[in-house]
Amino acid sequence: MAPLDTLARPMKALRISVTDRCNFRCGYCMPREVFGPDYPFLPREALLTFEEITRLVRIFTGLGVTKVRFTGGEPLLRRELPALVRMVAAVPGLEDLALTSNGVLLPELATDLRDAGLNRLTVSLDTLRPDRFQTLSDTDLPLTRVLEGLAAARAAGFGPLKLNCVLQRGVNDDEILALAAFAREQGHTLRFIEFMDVGTTNGWRLDAVVPAADVHRLIHAAWPLEALSSAPGQVAQGWRYTDGRGELGLISSVSTPFCRDCDRARLSADGHLYTCLFAGEGLDLKGFLRGGHSDADLSALLASHWKRRSDRYSELRRTDTPGLPRVEMSHIGG
Repeated sequence: MAPLDTLARPMKALRISVTDRCNFRCGYCMPREVFGPDYPFLPREALLTFEEITRLVRIFTGLGVTKVRFTGGEPLLRRELPALVRMVAAVPGLEDLALTSNGVLLPELATDLRDAGLNRLTVSLDTLRPDRFQTLSDTDLPLTRVLEGLAAARAAGFGPLKLNCVLQRGVNDDEILALAAFAREQGHTLRFIEFMDVGTTNGWRLDAVVPAADVHRLIHAAWPLEALSSAPGQVAQGWRYTDGRGELGLISSVSTPFCRDCDRARLSADGHLYTCLFAGEGLDLKGFLRGGHSDADLSALLASHWKRRSDRYSELRRTDTPGLPRVEMSHIGG
């Protein structure tokens, strides 16, 4: 029987960071003043190998996981990633294999990823203004590379794509309607994400959060929306445009926490298991993998660890959690 945690939550989804490196330096994830040229990124030998990742996915699916998502850093920076996709896609019991990317390497990799068995793609897109894109991503790579990546993904057979936009008041909230219009015209599903205090280096402030309810009111006034039913574990409240021009997602972990339905486990690039996006410590699975333990031993360890899980950081954010250490988003992929 699949394990349940202390709040009776099953483990259904696993997010796997395949690298801690990224070619962007977005302020809400990897600000350059912290992740500069001297930052000690993981050496290759510290990363989980493709074989180790695949072995863990087999063990996790045996405990009830049906969905896996590759993240980073920027996952497309991991060499030979399509080979890993092919290995994991073949694991029995896995129903959905997805990946989140900044999109700039998709022109080279989208077709290979699709052919290898990747089911879905999500691409980050916080702005449609080229000048603002350079500022927010803190990179010399142009916005056109992301747009070319979207086109390449569609040509490879991915669709509809999900677009993730992290909203920050006074930063990009003036583009809400423009981003929604772009997604409607291109046939993508846009998801607006409330700015979260992931890690300790992104300068989070509550007054920078744009509540999902405000976003809904603005878009609904322009293009009427109707609610979609939500399955347990879904992080986004889904909405359908009543004119038939696609769907919208709103992720409101700050204004309306959804901890009670969270069924996600997260695996860092160096093999640590985190049971919450805001966790301070992870369980070192790499040590167990490389210590000669059997699959049965690892399965028992994971089940026991999950059964003790009590995380509900977003519910406690404003009362009991100030100043607690938290893992950086770049380590576990958001």
